[in-house]
Amino acid sequence: MAIIDLVQWSPQGNDTVYAYKYPETNLSTYTQLIVQESQEAILFSKGQIAGKFGPGKHTLNTENLPILRNLFGIPFGGKNPFTAEVWFVNKLQPYNIEWNIDRMDVHDVDYNTGIPLVARGRYGLKITDSEKFLIKIVGTKNTFTQDDLTDQFFGEFSTKTKSTILQFMINNKIGLKQISAHLDNISEHLKKTMLPFWENLGFDLSAFYISSIEVDSSNEAGRRVLDAISRQSAQAISGYSWQQEQAFGMANNAIDSFSSSDSGIIGAVIASNMMGNLGASMGGGLLQPQHNQPTFGGNNAQNQPQNSPQQNQVKEVFCSNCSKKFPCTHSFCPHCGDSYDACPKCGTDNDKTAKRCVSCGTQLSTDSSICFSCNSAMPNGASFCGNCGKQQSEDCCTRCKTSLAPTVKFCPKCGQKR
Repeated sequence: MAIIDLVQWSPQGNDTVYAYKYPETNLSTYTQLIVQESQEAILFSKGQIAGKFGPGKHTLNTENLPILRNLFGIPFGGKNPFTAEVWFVNKLQPYNIEWNIDRMDVHDVDYNTGIPLVARGRYGLKITDSEKFLIKIVGTKNTFTQDDLTDQFFGEFSTKTKSTILQFMINNKIGLKQISAHLDNISEHLKKTMLPFWENLGFDLSAFYISSIEVDSSNEAGRRVLDAISRQSAQAISGYSWQQEQAFGMANNAIDSFSSSDSGIIGAVIASNMMGNLGASMGGGLLQPQHNQPTFGGNNAQNQPQNSPQQNQVKEVFCSNCSKKFPCTHSFCPHCGDSYDACPKCGTDNDKTAKRCVSCGTQLSTDSSICFSCNSAMPNGASFCGNCGKQQSEDCCTRCKTSLAPTVKFCPKCGQKR
């Protein structure tokens, strides 16, 4: 084997190579070792480190490698051969190491349900201790690349990253809606957690960034969550509720079921009646805009408190004729003049011909009256309720329970005949 007189390494290609082993080991004293900028050369001979060299041109002899005299007994002077492994270590500081973490399940505080998440980002490593790096990581390889590094430590890196992200979200009560605003804080926290791990391997974790944390759309559970969030957002923006969306779907299905036959007009009429009943007869219920939508019961749910100031305000109802609001203290709708036929139980305005309340189902038939105690139907003129046995007063309206003067024949509030 020929004796090598010149040793150097010039990286080729676009791959990041952290360490390169020079292929020849048969060297001689006075061999020229050329180390480029951002490189460090480490010589191993008989399992021991024979020397370290920084950038520049170096001559290998017993003056800068005194261990050669002990290992080989080489006298000073002369071009004497010896064997040694020369490793070139790349000490650049790359920031382009991409990472991504697959599914990690968290109970989200915004939506109050389990959500599968994924995370991705970048980090940069710089070799600070070449000896520790070569001994603990490289081993018997001839070339150690960035892919070798990420493959070798993927399991431990993934576990630490998942655990740290989820603990940060849980401890700080951060949900999916606010997670993007905390990426910088989570990145800094994760960098501090990962730093001792890389320092033990001879690296400095110079940078660590999380670019995104989002719902995992690669599985069915994540796609259902995204669909639910999308629907909720559309409802909140458009001002309709889930119940209203179902009502619209029922009407469309009614039209579609008749569209293939000669009864298309009948289907359209049925659908129109359905929507009319939902809009006009439901009072302030189903088809009224719902701008404050629920958020799965999470921390940001915009539910009214039990002791809201709105409870002290006069209740408004929807006219059964024109569907416009007016105070329940009015006897007639100020918009169309229709009389206010209030349900004795919930106060909803009903059509004059309605037998039952469209909101709560309470009996409204004119050929019967309602017990003031249990709201059970009973024949007109009955003195006692057949359900609870309570005596019925003759001095109040049988429908709305308004007190009546002895001389009146019709209730001044709801128009019920006495």
